[in-house]
Formats: sequence, C-alpha cells, structure tokens
Amino acid sequence: MDGVSQRADLRPNRIAVLSVHTSPLAQPGTGDAGGMNVYVLQTALQLARRGTEVEIFTRATSSNVPPVQEAGPGVLVRNVVAGPFEGLDKHDLPTQLCPFTAEVLRQEARHQPGHYDLVHSHYWLSGQVGWLARDRWRVPLIHTAHTLAAVKNAALADGDCPEPVTREIGEKQVIAEADRMVANTAEEARQLVELYGADAERIDVVPPGADLARYRPGDKAAARAELGLAAHERIVAFVGRIQPLKAPDVLVRAAAELLRTDPDRNLRVLIVGGASGTGLKRPDALIELASELGITDRVTFLPPQPPDRLVRVYRAADLVAVPSYNESFGLVAIEAQASGTPVLAADVGGLGTAVRHGETGLLVAGHGTPDWAAALGTLLDAPARLAEMSDRAVAHAANFSWEHTADGLLASYAAALAGFPETELGGGLRAASAERTNLSGAALLGEGGQARSRALWRRRMGVHR
Repeated sequence: MDGVSQRADLRPNRIAVLSVHTSPLAQPGTGDAGGMNVYVLQTALQLARRGTEVEIFTRATSSNVPPVQEAGPGVLVRNVVAGPFEGLDKHDLPTQLCPFTAEVLRQEARHQPGHYDLVHSHYWLSGQVGWLARDRWRVPLIHTAHTLAAVKNAALADGDCPEPVTREIGEKQVIAEADRMVANTAEEARQLVELYGADAERIDVVPPGADLARYRPGDKAAARAELGLAAHERIVAFVGRIQPLKAPDVLVRAAAELLRTDPDRNLRVLIVGGASGTGLKRPDALIELASELGITDRVTFLPPQPPDRLVRVYRAADLVAVPSYNESFGLVAIEAQASGTPVLAADVGGLGTAVRHGETGLLVAGHGTPDWAAALGTLLDAPARLAEMSDRAVAHAANFSWEHTADGLLASYAAALAGFPETELGGGLRAASAERTNLSGAALLGEGGQARSRALWRRRMGVHR
C-alpha cells in the first residue's frame, strides 16, 4: 500500500482558516458580511466538535476588538491589524495583503514546526495569503471561492460595477495553486473547470448548511407580533445586503406591479438588511424606489437581525424572495425553508440546488418585473399550495446541515493530506504534541477536567476574554 493510501484517513489536529476581508463574528447583512461569515463560523464550530482545533485569521476593523477572541470551544478568531481599521473597501484590501500575511506567518513561527496541519482559505484575497502559507509551512491549501468574478461579471445588475481584472487574475492564480477546491454545488464546480481551468479531480462538492436547531417552524402570529407586523397581511421578505447584486429592487418592482393591478391586496414587503458594496453609493435607493412606485406604505425596512430574531423574520413571512443576480449557494433560501417558509428565487447559481422548483418554492428565469410579479401572485393567491410547499421545504432543508458540511470538509481535508507528498508535510500530523488539547478527549475528563483543559488552552493560545 503506497503512502497516499496509508494516509487517506488522516484528520487534521489544527487548521488555519483565512477570512481576510470579513470576520466570522460580524453581523451578516452589514458591510461585506453575509453568508460567507456564517459559513466560516459554523463550519469551524462543527470541526472543533470533531476534535480539529480551528484558528481563524481575519482583518481587524476596530480598535475595540482584542487580538484573539474565542468564538467557541476549540475555535479562535485572530484579529490581524492590517491597514486602518475603517474606511477600507474590500477592493482596497490587496494593498494590505503583505502586512496581513506577515502576521499570519509570525503567528505560526511562534510555535514548533507543524503547528497547523493545513490551510483553508475563503475568497480570493485569503487564497493569496494561503498560497504563501502553504509553501512556507509545507501543508496543503484548500480553497473555497464563495463567489467568482467571471460569473458575477457575466450577470451584472443594471448600473452595477464589474469586478476588476486583477481579481480574475488573482482567482486564477489561487485556483491553480490550491491542492483542493471546495465548491458549494456541482454548478460551481463546472464553472471552476470551464471558466478557470480548474482540475475537476481536485474539486470537492460540499454544500453549505443551516443551523437546523435554530431555524425551524414556529408560531407565525407570535413572530409577527414580536416584529410589529400585522397578522392579516401577506408578507414577502427579503433578507440580505442591500446592493444591486442581491436585487431587492426586483422584489419591490414586482410588488408594485401586483398592487397596481389590485390595490386592495393585503401585501407587505419586508426588507431586512443594510446597504453594502456598490449599494453604499446610494444607501436610500430602495426607499426612494418604493416612493417613486407609490408603495411606501406597503414596504417595511428592518436593520440586519441577529440569528435569534432572524428566525422570527422567516416565520413571520408567507414567502421569502431571493432575487439575486448571482449566488454560489444561497444560505437565506435554506434557512427560510428550514423555518417552514417557501422561497421565490432567481434561477441562478446554487439557488437551483437550494430550492426545489415547484415543490419548496419557485425559480424565476431572469429578473423582469412581469415574470416576478406573475410568480409572486401565483404563490400568494394559492394559500393551500403554499402550505404544501412549507411542509416540503422543511423536509428539503433537513438535507442541509452544518454537520453534513463539516463531514464533507473533513473528507476533502483527508484527500488533500493523502495527496500531499509525505516528505513535504510540515510534521503536525506525524508529531502531534501531547500538550495539544483534543476536545473529544477532554470530554472524557468530566466537567472539572474540561474546565482545567480549556483554561490551559486559553492561556497557551493567548486568548483575551
């Protein structure tokens, strides 16, 4: 049996996760925070529960955050100072990759060789850092793109700005260098091969998930009462960053068309999120659009909501709309369905996987107002069909959990380690230190033993509480 086969079941003890442009602890729906933040945090927590410690490196955006934060048992977030805390858009961050990379390498250098068993980078900026760390530490690099410039530029919203050529070049470099790529869907894997020349044999399709313990059906009337929404209205919710890419204006225009043909409809549009990206140029554009269309009194705006309130948004809605021009997957669609709410989504990217057309919601080809208005009316005028879709939506969402995602990532990590030359491995898997806290082992120590182990681990890792 060769070395590759012998190491096929290897599981990393500790990994470095890179999320340069946005922190997993940031509130989704603000700034550049969105589904990727949720993905990074939730998968890290799941991996730690399986005994793999995770250290997440992200750029500090406030002087108030400590250098190290504990996000959960076995998960650290290292806030790296790279450039000014505020005022930098993610398009400015390539200028800060050098100081960010330097701090990542310095952190590893403070430990014995083999401190990290592999690197997992998220988004192309992180991939540029991971590429260097891979070569320096002699460990595999796993990369998840989350969005691809070539895909985004092929389906821009009117007036939106294309991604720069430098990003496409950077993505191609990372894809060429990564030992394995993790794609959210088979469609994204196809795009990686056809648009970026990726090796299909090095791509693992691992769908994201949802916190199924949190996002589950509940009392619709109670959720509406807590959010200050009327019990008798038909509510369609949009949840996400308010920017052209996410296309909340498509929903507003479709609702206005329905109300134009039937002014007596008890229809309310609920917009939950904050201005982001190119949407920051006109942060009030959606409010102005509702006014121009004469439906200001039918549109309610809420700021981004933490998870315990976001589930109430999903439960309160009769329908959740995801009209994006591009989604590598669409976590909102799964969270909504897990909460028992059908989804009306654009037939783009991973949304064809997240939503089962005709069963858990509808997929709309294109973004034209007549098509969206027709689909919206079709569902809202068929409460019995919506109820059936609600039941099917919960069953469908049960196939997507963060536990399943973590299982897929561990399989991808094992494949990367198995395919990495034995002579190049940095040593972490061959010489795991006895001081390294294995969380599954700590569970055998009892409550007092776990507490002592956690305290020692915090001191060793420099956690500030």
